[in-house]
Amino acid sequence: MQPVKSLNHIGIAVRSLDDQKSFYADSLGAEFEGVEEVPSQKVRVAFYKINDVRLELLEPTAPDSPIARFIEKRGEGMHHMAFTVDDLPARIAELKDEGLRMIDETPRPGAHHMQIAFIHPKSSCGVLTELCQPPQ
Repeated sequence: MQPVKSLNHIGIAVRSLDDQKSFYADSLGAEFEGVEEVPSQKVRVAFYKINDVRLELLEPTAPDSPIARFIEKRGEGMHHMAFTVDDLPARIAELKDEGLRMIDETPRPGAHHMQIAFIHPKSSCGVLTELCQPPQ
């Protein structure tokens, strides 16, 4: 088994990136790193960094996006935890062999040019878990 390397980020679903900026930047003192749109996920992502921890705020860009559905069902808040791995296809295969349920059975593009895959919350103690492989 190949272990995860590190916590990559914590994803937080929000209705508006602009409405949350003062809390994360001003109240918490997080360093704003920028905004990126991920059209395939119908989401805009704002990145904040506090020491070694990156926060990824997720704003839906369409009413049918996964983040819009999440907010409609559960409200704003923590959406997922993401971990860095070296070989994402191999890690997906290992997890499937262990009987874990994957949302993504093959890697797909994510923010920061990473390849990503999600583990279904039913296989990870109710927490949506993302695996990330940074670009080589």
